[in-house]
Amino acid sequence: MCLQNMKRFTSIALSACLCLALAGCKTDDKTTTAAAETTTVATAETTTAPAVTTEATTASVTTTETTTAAPTTAAPTTAAPTTAAPTTAAPIPEDPMYKIPEDTSVKISDLASKYGFTFGGCIGNGEMNNAGYKSMIADNFASVTATNELKAYSLLNQAESKKNADGMPGMYFGNADKIVKWAQENGIGVRGHVLVWDAYMTDWFFREGYDSKGEYVDAETMKKRLEYYIDAVITHFETEFPGVVYCWDVVNEAVGDSASEYAAGDPCHIRTKRNGDDNIFYTKVGEDYIYLSFLYARNTVEKLGANIKLFYNDYNTFMSAKRNAIIELVKNINSYAKNADGTDRKLCDGVGMQGYIGGYGTQSGCMNKGDIENIRLAIVKYAELDVEVHMTEVAVRNYNGDEETVEKHARFYADLMNMLKDINGDGTLSAHGKFTNFTSWGLCDNPKLPKNNYSYKMNGPYCGLFNEKYERKNSFYYVYNVLQND
Repeated sequence: MCLQNMKRFTSIALSACLCLALAGCKTDDKTTTAAAETTTVATAETTTAPAVTTEATTASVTTTETTTAAPTTAAPTTAAPTTAAPTTAAPIPEDPMYKIPEDTSVKISDLASKYGFTFGGCIGNGEMNNAGYKSMIADNFASVTATNELKAYSLLNQAESKKNADGMPGMYFGNADKIVKWAQENGIGVRGHVLVWDAYMTDWFFREGYDSKGEYVDAETMKKRLEYYIDAVITHFETEFPGVVYCWDVVNEAVGDSASEYAAGDPCHIRTKRNGDDNIFYTKVGEDYIYLSFLYARNTVEKLGANIKLFYNDYNTFMSAKRNAIIELVKNINSYAKNADGTDRKLCDGVGMQGYIGGYGTQSGCMNKGDIENIRLAIVKYAELDVEVHMTEVAVRNYNGDEETVEKHARFYADLMNMLKDINGDGTLSAHGKFTNFTSWGLCDNPKLPKNNYSYKMNGPYCGLFNEKYERKNSFYYVYNVLQND
C-alpha cells in the first residue's frame, strides 16, 4: 500500500485548452491569480489561439507531457462554423470506414451516446466572446471542460481570503460561472477541472494570513483550508447550477515520471517534485493529501446528495510504468476510508486519461497505431478497478499540413474512435468499469502557429477535428462515420 510505504519517507524531499491555439494545443492559461502553469515530464494545461489545449508530451511513439513556460492565449477567430464540405482535398478512400457521411444531421455526441460515452470539447474565458467557437461546441458536443477557470489558482481570491474572519479562503467565481451558466443554457454537461493540482498553485494559499510573505502554516491548518476549499467549490456549482458539473477531477497529475520526482520504493510514485521544485501540497498538507482530497470531495458530494463522479486525472496514463503506478494509487484511494460496516469506502469513481498522442514537437512518432492498442490496454486495466474511464484532453498531434499527412491523421482518428466505440460492448471491460467520456483538447487547427509557441509542441498545428475557421475536417467526418455505423 502506497500510504503505508509513504510513512517511511517523511524525511525525503517532498507533483488548457482550448482549441485556443487553433492548433490542438492543450493549454491552461491562467486567467486570474497564480503563476503560469509549467511542468517537466509532466503536463501543463493552457490555451493559445483559436481552439486547442495541450499537456506537453515528450516521446515519439508515446506521450510524455513536458512544459517549460506558461502558455499564452490569443483570441480565436470569429468565423461561424460550417458543416459543409471537408476542408482537405485528399481523395475519399474506398475503405467504407474512411468516408464522409451523406447525412450528418445527428449530433456527433448523440451518436457517441449509443456506445455509452459522452463526446466533449473545451472552452475558456477567451472563447466566451467568440460566437463561432461557442457555436462549434454547442452544435456538436454534450460535454465541455473549462481550460483554466475552474482551477484553484483561478478561483482563489487573495483579498477575499484576507478578509474572512474565520480564516478560511475566499473565492471569485465570476469567470467560471459564465462558462458553467452558458453550458447549462445549452444543455451541455461540465467536467469540473480541477480541485487539487500542484502546478502553478498560488503560494499564498499556504501562508499565514494569506500573505505572500507570511510564514507557512502548519499541516493541520492546511488540511482545514483544503477541506473548506473543496467543499465550497463543489457546493457552489451544484447549488448555483444543479446537475451541470457531472464530475470533478479531484486531483491532477500527482504521479511522478522519473525516480527523482517520487520517493524511492513508493509503488504509487506520488509526486514529491515538479521541475525540481517541491510539490507544495505534499510538503505543506502532508503525504496523504491525495487521499484527504478525495475524502473531502466524497463527503461533500454525499452531503449534497448529488450525482457527481470523482476522478483522478493524469497524463501519460497509457505508458506502462505510469499506468501501473496510477493503478496502485487508485487502489489505495479506494481503501483509504471505511464505511460503518468496515468495508472499503469508494472515494474515486474514475480515471481521467489525458490523451496527448504522438511525437512532442516532431512528426516522428505521430499517428502510430501502436498507441491505440496501448490506450485500449490502459482503459481495460483501469476498468478492472471497477471505475469509469475518461479520455479527458485528447490531442492527436500532427505537424504537417500536406494532403497525405492530413488524410493519415483523419484515418488515425477514425481508428482511435473505432476502438473506443467497441470497447464498452466487446466484453473486455470489467462488469462495472466503463469508458464514459471522450473530450477533445486539440479541437482546431492553427496553421499560423509559430514553432516557438507553447501549443505548437503540445498539440501541433494540424491536430484538429475542425480547421481554423471552425469548419469540419475529414478527421471529424471519419469519426462521425465510425460512430454512425455499427
